[in-house]
Amino acid sequence: MITSTNEQFHGLPVVGFPTDRSGPDTLPEPGAVAWRLSVEYAAEGGFDALWADFLATVDPASVRALVIGTWWPHDHGPAEQMLATLVGDATRLSALEALFIADVTYEDCEISWLEMSDITPVVTAFPQLTELVVRGGNGLRLSPVRHDRLVDLRFEAGGLSAELVRGVAASELPALEGLELWLGVDDHGGSSDVDDLTPFLDGTRLPALRHLRLQNSMFQDEIAAAVAHAPVVARLRTLGLSMGTLTDEGAAALLDGQPLTHLKTLDLHHHYLTDAMQERIRASLPGVAIDLSEPEDPDSEWRYVAVAE
Repeated sequence: MITSTNEQFHGLPVVGFPTDRSGPDTLPEPGAVAWRLSVEYAAEGGFDALWADFLATVDPASVRALVIGTWWPHDHGPAEQMLATLVGDATRLSALEALFIADVTYEDCEISWLEMSDITPVVTAFPQLTELVVRGGNGLRLSPVRHDRLVDLRFEAGGLSAELVRGVAASELPALEGLELWLGVDDHGGSSDVDDLTPFLDGTRLPALRHLRLQNSMFQDEIAAAVAHAPVVARLRTLGLSMGTLTDEGAAALLDGQPLTHLKTLDLHHHYLTDAMQERIRASLPGVAIDLSEPEDPDSEWRYVAVAE
């Protein structure tokens, strides 16, 4: 469950664009913050009206980071029109470096209920983006694209489709240093398997990749076993296999594979590891910052990922 929005994004403080204000002089400099736009309940005109107000108040050519919250004034609806509105004004946002789509928590809409859309037009419309975060996997699509400046890419979902994962894998992203995928469960559209992750692991794609997080999966043991011998690991600084159903079997395969002592961070939080295995991990990687928080019962018959619905 996601319970809070971000206080910072792209290294900038997140500031909500106010719909009730005394005047433009009360606002921060356009490029000094990450602007969060979220439609208030029953707001007249919905997202298009809020967006028009934002563009009329804040110099869009100076905006560096945008965070999009709720885009509906009543019941949650598809993101397609909101995304089309952003794309339509892409040329006015010439300095935009970072975009967070659907910074929405369960108070407004469960992550698996978010109705997403094809984000390919967003990626192609903003060639200057260096960071992109998308929350919600329902209906989410990405056709293979080339983007020369994207450095960080994150998809948060209770389930990512195999088509989405393959679309990312087939894209040309020469500058990408960080990739994070919340793979999720099949009940919420998580249809990928470990074979779909091969392009990220074999070292032939994403030449700049240094931070890889393949997490929130019901097949976390299989991922760990694949990672154990994956060529890409030798050049990683961060490895994340967290939020899923990792057990002693997967952890043992990981430790019995290639050396991991070069890593700066190994994130395994939310796991099903025994105390003995946790101690083995720590002893095997003394110089690595290891996150083993949020342990679940390793003897439980019912295992679950950290974020599903």
